[in-house]
Amino acid sequence: MSELSAIQKEKLMNDLKLVLADAEALLAATADDAGEEVNRLRGRVAATLSQAKTGLIEAQAAVVDKAKVAAKVTDEYVHDNPWKSIGIAAGAGLLVGLLIGRR
Repeated sequence: MSELSAIQKEKLMNDLKLVLADAEALLAATADDAGEEVNRLRGRVAATLSQAKTGLIEAQAAVVDKAKVAAKVTDEYVHDNPWKSIGIAAGAGLLVGLLIGRR
């Protein structure tokens, strides 16, 4: 499978946040339920939620760090090669214009 696009990653992160919020709400709603098995399950779910939150926070930090590095590299390239960058941007704009014009 190819690497996820930025939009897919963002949607996945948002979906995970929703799942975590729903699981926390479910834990809170069943807090009054008695029973040894329910309490044991609630403890396992709470531990899993904690691990998932930590993983999600770390994943978001990694994505932000990678985006910052990419932005810095791009900025340096544009400053080092301004005319080449202008040419590439103009070519991309022309290509997009031609594709839009064909519709």
